[in-house]
Amino acid sequence: MKTRSKTKSLAIWTGLWTLSIALVTFGSKFIWDENTAISAIAILFSTIIGLGMIRANIKYLMSIDELQRKIMLDAMGIALGTALVGGLSLAMLDSTNVISFDADISYLVILISLTYLGAVIIGNARYR
Repeated sequence: MKTRSKTKSLAIWTGLWTLSIALVTFGSKFIWDENTAISAIAILFSTIIGLGMIRANIKYLMSIDELQRKIMLDAMGIALGTALVGGLSLAMLDSTNVISFDADISYLVILISLTYLGAVIIGNARYR
């Protein structure tokens, strides 16, 4: 039951953080007309919620068994490596004008997410 409550807490914090990102992104354009002070407050609020999500993730990792923790930490390590190599490669492609579009952070977030998801799935399959 302890793991279930930690999973629920992590899901709630992740959902809140995602909503706060949407609030900053769309609120700036559609609600407070790009007011810098309000945007700064919203970003601070989002950052604080993000820190809460990180804390919930740490608590979740401490509540799962050793094998699941190994799978998750391996996946996080692979995702971090992919983020560094992929992110810097994308930035270099953009700065040297090899690609015709701007390297947006959303591309990197998608890459990290898919890498993490794939690594968790492969890790779980490997140890079954």
